[in-house]
Amino acid sequence: MGDGKEYISRPDELGNIHISEDVLAVIAAAAATEVEGVGSLSTNLSSDIAELLGGKKNLSKGIRITMVEESVRVDVSLLIKYGYTIIDVAKEVQNAVYHAIENTSGLSVEHVNVHVAGILFDKEHK
Repeated sequence: MGDGKEYISRPDELGNIHISEDVLAVIAAAAATEVEGVGSLSTNLSSDIAELLGGKKNLSKGIRITMVEESVRVDVSLLIKYGYTIIDVAKEVQNAVYHAIENTSGLSVEHVNVHVAGILFDKEHK
């Protein structure tokens, strides 16, 4: 398409539907940040994690989208608010991102990996 973006294509009886990975990243980011206990998305998925996971290096606001055959793999890097249980918040993020992408794009989500990059403290805790 010549715009430098990565697209996920779905064949259709009338032609092809192309969805930009950036669109999926925005959907995932919106879903993740709506979860109570998420402070913010971390904009720096480390290069070590990116190398470990392989695939495309599409980092958009802490979200990484990778197409695996007919399904999507999502990596979310975020900061958790102090006082919340990390595992509970991470599971809610997984669930929210999974359903948001499947429901809005119709694509199958293989899995959602949550990388907790840090804890976000309120000003009074500093």
